[in-house]
Amino acid sequence: MAVTESVAGGMRAASRGATHLLVRKPQASAAEQYQVLSELVRQAGVPVLVRGRVDLALAAGAAGVNLPEGDIPLAAARRLLGEDRLLGRSVHSAAAAAEAGRAGADFVVFGPIFETPTHPGPGVGLEGLREAVRAAGSLPVLAIGGIDRERGQACLAAGAAGYAAIRLFA
Repeated sequence: MAVTESVAGGMRAASRGATHLLVRKPQASAAEQYQVLSELVRQAGVPVLVRGRVDLALAAGAAGVNLPEGDIPLAAARRLLGEDRLLGRSVHSAAAAAEAGRAGADFVVFGPIFETPTHPGPGVGLEGLREAVRAAGSLPVLAIGGIDRERGQACLAAGAAGYAAIRLFA
């Protein structure tokens, strides 16, 4: 999954192998977010999700939404989205990963695994990822944070179902 803020970035990520796109533009207006999201839904050729905006996912016909840990309850989002759209939760602990599964998430995005420019510090590391994967049970866990191709492979070996990245697909 590639995290993107722009149509050009999303199209580039899709051409470089991203299987899903996540539009994340937290400082942008709803209109700006909708414009990017709807363009990518029409053009990208891969499922497109949006961060934290169930309303925009529905309006743009997106594949789903990924909600930050402190966002609305997953049950409320599911009522709005229906059963056919993807519903994810970004989490930062094994306990939160397990809770997201119990609450009805289709996947979790877990991290940061490694240090990133926006998340300084060591990250939770591969052992933290393994713990989250165990806690999540059958719920797919996507690793995020400082992921490059080599680290992505290490995350898969640690049990992640996949990984999300910004700079990897840029």
